[in-house]
Amino acid sequence: MYKVMLVDDEPIIVEGLSRSIAWEKWNCRIVATAHDGLEGKKLIEKEQPDIVFMDICMPEMDGLAMIAAINSQFPNLEVCVLTGYRDFEYAKEAIRLGVTRFLLKPSNMDELEEAIETMCANLKKKGITGEETGERAEESESGAKKESASSSFIVKNALAYIEENYTQKLTLGEVAEKTYVSQWHLSKLLNRHMEQSFSDILNHVRIEHAKELLKDPSLRIGDISEQVGFLDLAHFSRVFKKQEGVSANEYRNQVLGK
Repeated sequence: MYKVMLVDDEPIIVEGLSRSIAWEKWNCRIVATAHDGLEGKKLIEKEQPDIVFMDICMPEMDGLAMIAAINSQFPNLEVCVLTGYRDFEYAKEAIRLGVTRFLLKPSNMDELEEAIETMCANLKKKGITGEETGERAEESESGAKKESASSSFIVKNALAYIEENYTQKLTLGEVAEKTYVSQWHLSKLLNRHMEQSFSDILNHVRIEHAKELLKDPSLRIGDISEQVGFLDLAHFSRVFKKQEGVSANEYRNQVLGK
């Protein structure tokens, strides 16, 4: 039978889906439920379901981040989003990540059953009959697209976190933790998508903000260095000249017309 998992922070939704749908009609059974995205991610990795019904906005980890984090492991996973949030950006991102259906709460029974029918049909097309025990067909073209979209989603979130926290003592481990992937995996994705290491990306962000601050002649270069997150002026000076080809002071004189 196809293994189904429900992930929603509203217990009434989980119970309603469990009890109101005749899952056996589609050769399905519910193997696990979770009430936040982080718990959902762990249970997906453990149970390896074929189908997931999930909310988007949940505690600990939102549904889109959850799917992005596990897509490369489970490219054949069929996902139906069931959410009360009508923001088109959510729907657009969900589609990029390869979800099969995006349904708004409250959904009627016809919509839910049509989604199940479609997901089961998709699984059969992939050669997954519901009789397998943990085995999966080879990755399909759609699976490769899912992985690519997931990687982009993770990189986008990592870059946003760096931009928001560049003034702090930021590490690759911290950013990886916030994007729910390993340090090794995040490093690989940054190099693949940005063609830069984590430290190069962080330094670039810091220098770009430093360039804006250098337009203010009342700010000392040493103070600017600290404001953008460098621990010492010498390191800031080396990185600035490497990126811009001139020293911070020379750059300031250029932009101020001196």
